[in-house]
Amino acid sequence: MSEVKLKAGKARAAAAALNRMTTQQKNEALQLMADALRRRREDIIAANREDLERGQAQGISTSLLDRLALNPQRIEAIAEGLEQIISLPDPIGDVLDDFERPNGLKISKLRVPLGVIGIIYEARPNVTVDAAGLCLKAGNTVVLRGGSSALSSNRKIVEVLHEALDASALPADAIQLIESADRSSVDEMLKLNGLLDVIIPRGGQALIRNVVENATVPVIETGAGICHTYIDETADGAMAEAIAINAKVQRPSVCNSMETLLVNSRFAADRLAPLAEALRQAGVEIRGCERTLKLVPWAVPATEQDFATEYNDYILNIKTVDTLDEAMDHISRYGTKHSECIVTENEDHARRFLQEVDAAAVYHNASTRFTDGFEFGFGAEIGISTQKLHARGPMGLPALTSTKYVIHGSGQIRG
Repeated sequence: MSEVKLKAGKARAAAAALNRMTTQQKNEALQLMADALRRRREDIIAANREDLERGQAQGISTSLLDRLALNPQRIEAIAEGLEQIISLPDPIGDVLDDFERPNGLKISKLRVPLGVIGIIYEARPNVTVDAAGLCLKAGNTVVLRGGSSALSSNRKIVEVLHEALDASALPADAIQLIESADRSSVDEMLKLNGLLDVIIPRGGQALIRNVVENATVPVIETGAGICHTYIDETADGAMAEAIAINAKVQRPSVCNSMETLLVNSRFAADRLAPLAEALRQAGVEIRGCERTLKLVPWAVPATEQDFATEYNDYILNIKTVDTLDEAMDHISRYGTKHSECIVTENEDHARRFLQEVDAAAVYHNASTRFTDGFEFGFGAEIGISTQKLHARGPMGLPALTSTKYVIHGSGQIRG
């Protein structure tokens, strides 16, 4: 039997036991996991160093190495993410609807776990803990398949989490890690109907497209992030600069960072050149449309492909537009329905943008970097869904549940 099928089978077998756990038992396990991460911090960092050294030797980009890197502060943040999950309400058993039919049947609609969740992700080892914590709190077992670049980190983290679960009431088999780096392990997961109930991909466009196009197991699509900020003609200059720099520079390797800045031509006339210079001073390479190049002559000409690219790097497209409609048309053409922002003092323009732009998160006068489960108060997120069925946006605990109807009768039969 393959590793994938063996470990998915273990997760499936553990699902029934996990479903019997109380909120207190789940919370106690999560606290043991957080404590273990802190206690074994140096071991985790040593394993992570192996991944970083291997990545540097393979020529992985600086931004991807940043996504991969762990340090004491990041491990503490990961442990705190688990503790935030503890503080959140347990969705399992919530009564969403409760009614009685004329024939006396009493019907309730309850939240229940999805079951066994497969997570396929790339270079961020924090996802290993985030996914495990959220899945367990929502009563789900999880099969994790991280990227090969983080294999040493993920192995050590799961070892630590298993030790914590061994000291808890929860079954340690509730967390499974696929260690095979072979692409075939992903392909096999996509077809594990009957063992996996749902698959959630987290990563770049190529990974997500492969999962969506080839899976027979149901998929919750977490989309790539070609995110835009549109600076309207009435935007406050200082606010626009602060938002644009934050959206691009604060952490460019993540999916909610800005990839294209759209600037109204009347704002651009006086303010685009200093804004572009501020971005350049922050280490950003600017790629501009023809109109942008007239105001920022040192920029690199932007191509059609650039506007359709998620860089996850210190690279930014800038396009000058004349109207709100032109900006929204560009977003409709190139956006990935992730996070979009308008900076404006015009309330009508803000209302139109928020209403008409089709994305999981739309912002008025705030950085797209806030599209995040932690920032929304959901605890560590499982991903940011860009689809419209089941869940959309940052996915916290309720997004990891399904529902079932519970019906109480007194001998009714259907005539």
